[in-house]
Amino acid sequence: MSRRSRRATLAAAVATVMLALAGCGGGDDPAPAADGRVTGTVTVFAAASLTESFTRIARDFEAANPGVTVALNLAGSSALANQINQGAPADVFASAAPKNMATVTESGNAEGTPSVFARNQLVIAVPRGNPAGVRGLADLARPGVQVALCADQVPCGAAARTALTAAGVALTPVTLEQDVKGALAKVKLGEVDAALVYRTDARAASADVAGIEFPESARAVNDYPIVALRDAPNPAGARAFVAYVHSAPAQAVLAGAGFQSP
Repeated sequence: MSRRSRRATLAAAVATVMLALAGCGGGDDPAPAADGRVTGTVTVFAAASLTESFTRIARDFEAANPGVTVALNLAGSSALANQINQGAPADVFASAAPKNMATVTESGNAEGTPSVFARNQLVIAVPRGNPAGVRGLADLARPGVQVALCADQVPCGAAARTALTAAGVALTPVTLEQDVKGALAKVKLGEVDAALVYRTDARAASADVAGIEFPESARAVNDYPIVALRDAPNPAGARAFVAYVHSAPAQAVLAGAGFQSP
């Protein structure tokens, strides 16, 4: 099947989701205005761990560019990379790890070279009060302690395995989630005693969970790359959004959420 055919097929499959994301802005003219302003809808595929930060950054970008709508598709980086490579219409991809970005660039679907805009580190998320008494990675392997991890193909899962290996800890999680928000939800709902999630996600959910730092997380720091996509429906908007993510206002939002500077 040709790329054009794959794109048409996948676009139809995700139409309901993308319409919900884009709202009424989906039919806007994606070309720059005569005075150079960006217009139309900018569709951004971003890692689930960027949910809170990119929601704020998207709102700020819209405010700085009247007439622009940012449509966010937030999910696991591996799932987003697969959607892009199958032809899903998107302007920008922000991944939680270089590995998932590489699947897009190696398929020829990036416009230019990805740039790292943030870094993130793992913590152990536990329910408020920490009823299982978890203090470090070794406690996760105690009998009866139930742990949620991200699946290995997801950046937070790969980072978790790296950290556990560095600590010499072997454990069998009770669930493997498809993104970090799924793992965190298991803790918030009281379905597990702990989960390995990003520091930023634990901070965003601080009303329900506590984040426990552990030294081995320094061995599994994730770089977050971003890139405009080759077949972007709104190429001017894609370039503008990528540039904005690197700007001082956006970097301040990321730092406030707990991300580290690249």
